[in-house]
Amino acid sequence: MKRNIIAMAIILAIFGCNAEKKDYASTSNEVLADSTAVGLPAAAEKIIKTADMRFRVKNVQHTKEALSKTIKAEGGTVAEFSIQSAIQETDKVKQSTDSLKEITSYRTEGYLVAKVPSEKLDEFTNTIAKMAVFVDNQSMKMDDQSIAYLANKLKAQNRVDAIAKINKVASKKSANVESSLYIKDDYVDKKMENMQIDSRVKFSTITLNFYQDNTVKTLIVANDNLYDYRPAFVNRLWLEVVNGWTIFKEIIIAISNLWMLILASFGVFFAVRYFIRKDKTQRELKTKQLIENNRV
Repeated sequence: MKRNIIAMAIILAIFGCNAEKKDYASTSNEVLADSTAVGLPAAAEKIIKTADMRFRVKNVQHTKEALSKTIKAEGGTVAEFSIQSAIQETDKVKQSTDSLKEITSYRTEGYLVAKVPSEKLDEFTNTIAKMAVFVDNQSMKMDDQSIAYLANKLKAQNRVDAIAKINKVASKKSANVESSLYIKDDYVDKKMENMQIDSRVKFSTITLNFYQDNTVKTLIVANDNLYDYRPAFVNRLWLEVVNGWTIFKEIIIAISNLWMLILASFGVFFAVRYFIRKDKTQRELKTKQLIENNRV
C-alpha cells in the first residue's frame, strides 16, 4: 500500500514538472511572439557600458585639456570635471627684512566624467592609456537592459490598448478620466525609461581619476612678522632717550598747570611749621619757669 502511494506521488511530481515546463515554454513563446510583433531589436543592442580609470600623469591641467579635445574629436561630451590641489607641506624662509620665501609642496588631482559613443569606448580607453605615465586601475562594466527595454515596450503597448478601450466607453464620470490620466502618465514614464536606456546604450559613461607627482613651488611673499620691521638697537635706544626727554617735559608742563595747588601746599606747609615751632617755644618757656621755681 505504501509503495503504491509513493509511486503515485512520484508520477504526480513528474506530471507537475512537465506541466510547469509546458507553461514556461508557452510563456516564453508568447513573449518572443510579442517581441517579434513589435519589432524589438536584438537584445545585444541594449547593453549599457560604463568604464572607470585611475592613472598617473605628468601634468593634470595639460591632461585635462588633451582629454577634452579627444572626447570632442570622438563625438562625446564632458559631463563633469574638477581639478583640486591639496597642500602636503609648507614652510617660510626669511629672504630679507620685508620678504619671505614660501616653499609649498602640493598634490594635484583631476576628476572627469565623459560620455562617448559606445562603439568607440575601447579605442578611447586605449588613447587615455597612452597619455598616462602608468594606469593604477581600469575597469569596464556591461549591463544588459534588453529585458527591461522589452518589458517597458510591451507595457507601453498595453497602455495604448487600455486607453483605446477607455475612449470607446468614454463618459463624463471622473473615474474614467482619472484612470485614463493615470494610464497615460504611466505610458509616458515607460517611454521615457526606454529613451534613457537608448541614450545610455548609445553613449557610454566613463569616469576618469588622474593625478600627478607632488609639486614643489617657491614664491616670494611679504614678511608678515611685524617684529622684523622695528628699527635697529642703536636707533631704538636713541628714540627711547628722546621719548624720555619728551615725557619729562610733559610732566613739567602738567605740574605748571597745577601752580595754585603748589602754592597752597607751600602755604599749608609753612603754616603747620609755624604752629609747630610756636608750640615748641611755649613748651620750652614753661619748662624754664618750672626749673626756676624749683630752684627758689
